[in-house]
Amino acid sequence: MRPESNVSPSLVAWGNAWLSGHVGLDEAADQVEAAAGPAVVGELRLREHLANLRADGLRELRLALPVPGDPLGLSGPPAFNSAAVDAGQAVIAVLADRNLGLVPHPDLRGSSYAGVRFEVHDAGPVRHDLPSLAEAERELSDTMRAATEALTSVEGPAGDRPGRLGGGGELAPGYPARAHRVSALATRLAAVLRLADSRGLTSGQLAVRERALRELDRAVRRALIAAHHAIFEPVSYQ
Repeated sequence: MRPESNVSPSLVAWGNAWLSGHVGLDEAADQVEAAAGPAVVGELRLREHLANLRADGLRELRLALPVPGDPLGLSGPPAFNSAAVDAGQAVIAVLADRNLGLVPHPDLRGSSYAGVRFEVHDAGPVRHDLPSLAEAERELSDTMRAATEALTSVEGPAGDRPGRLGGGGELAPGYPARAHRVSALATRLAAVLRLADSRGLTSGQLAVRERALRELDRAVRRALIAAHHAIFEPVSYQ
């Protein structure tokens, strides 16, 4: 799956809105498929799989946005981590007695069918070291200021460098306004990462720019994760 696909953020946002009673299952599945095309888990349609998970005690969906060297949102086992890093994203389904990891892959059939197939893995326990929404917002703001200063200190042409995330900024009903704001800002900053180009820079300028973009990328991913988890946070964080 291309890391810039927004299928995992969409599934987490709309799935959690469904689990918290703000939308129905059909609406949640329709919204995910509107963003990513027809979605299946194994041989089941997405909505059927979600219904089965809820019958098995599904409590929430959590987002992982890992990159090599930074397995953000993941806690093993190695097979799931590796698949999620390769995809650049994953969803963790938190059940009463276990966790399952859903890793998206392109599902291409013939010349006209293009959708998503989620591969199911065993997943480790929920990460408790991820930032709250308030923490992620502060970190994103600080990193954005630092990156702006660093990037304006070097010159280089704008270009079409691929970014890590192209979507995921649209949250579902039930999320607090602060989460919508943080997610929208993080998505706009992801566009900055896509446009950054290092052509024509000296080695010193290249090092400054790459370090700033790497730190901004991490802050963007942490902010998106915090925003997509915020529907279950205490009101004091919202």
